[in-house]
Amino acid sequence: MNDLQGGTGLVVEIPAGLVARGPAEPTPPRRPGSVRRTSTIDMRWPDGPGTRLRLAGRARDLLTPHDGGDPAVLREDSMRVGIDSATRTIEEIDTDPPRPNVAKLIGARGGGNSRAVLAAAMADESSAGTPLYLLLDDIAGASLIAGFAYSRWVDRDLLIQAVSAGPVRDMTGICTGFQPGSGALMPDGSSKWNHQVRPVEPLPRADDAVSWHALEEITDMSMRRARRIDVHVGEVICIDSMFQDSSTMPAGGRVAVHEYRLTATAHPDTGELLTIDADPRVLPYDECPLASRNVEKILGTTLSELRAVVLAEFSGIEGCTHLNDAMRALAEVPSLVRALRYDESPERRR
Repeated sequence: MNDLQGGTGLVVEIPAGLVARGPAEPTPPRRPGSVRRTSTIDMRWPDGPGTRLRLAGRARDLLTPHDGGDPAVLREDSMRVGIDSATRTIEEIDTDPPRPNVAKLIGARGGGNSRAVLAAAMADESSAGTPLYLLLDDIAGASLIAGFAYSRWVDRDLLIQAVSAGPVRDMTGICTGFQPGSGALMPDGSSKWNHQVRPVEPLPRADDAVSWHALEEITDMSMRRARRIDVHVGEVICIDSMFQDSSTMPAGGRVAVHEYRLTATAHPDTGELLTIDADPRVLPYDECPLASRNVEKILGTTLSELRAVVLAEFSGIEGCTHLNDAMRALAEVPSLVRALRYDESPERRR
């Protein structure tokens, strides 16, 4: 056992071998008879640190046909959002293609508030399982982690001074990584500035121009939240997904602070979750991988119910904010399965 002393004077025990294993292998080849959903949200401050945060999100569903034909884009959505950096309040938002109801999100604050407003305002997008809904739901998480980029671009001593001048945010108990006794906590309950990061390679495959949707090449200070969800159906629904939060670096390249890979299977008729495995790849603190041991609590849950059930089952130290979002993102898998079944249908083959 690896014992780590936290700021509370308690001890968190970490089983031997339970570690973040490093960035996953490159994006896998597309499988015939599969749908791949990819999404990214790029976070930037065009007017400098501390000014309005700008989010540029893009998501795409790509069908790779069973018969080996050319891949087909099923749906593609994008959004642009302006957020107050201090309060995480949505100040402006637009989407392409346009959705009039998205204006109802203006004034919502990133976190539980924005998700409640989102569920009410965009219920039709949720039920249809659109790529846009994944982007909109990720506004809460993106606005939370965006500031990590400062730690790569702003002088560390100046940054710590600026943070220290503000009110102390007690992080104790908000997630597995910050449970009482965690080595990630300072004695006052604030988080330590010793994040573990790993360099990561570009997301697209060099041998497949459509392995991801088009990605902007960004060299200034920014964060990127990326997701990939691959789905195919045999005797069961098979799901292979990844999630990554990464920052640009002044010297070039990117480093990840969060990365998970999830694999799961579900019943082909009911959508009931049969198996799930969470593979921690890059996480900021030694205690963070502990959250991966809890994921089997949602076995038996219907995929479409995951957004609500995960929040209920993995609150506080039972979960990881980022792993929770990776599991919740599987709620729209049924819409990808429907696309696959249409590709196989007699109507599609006529």
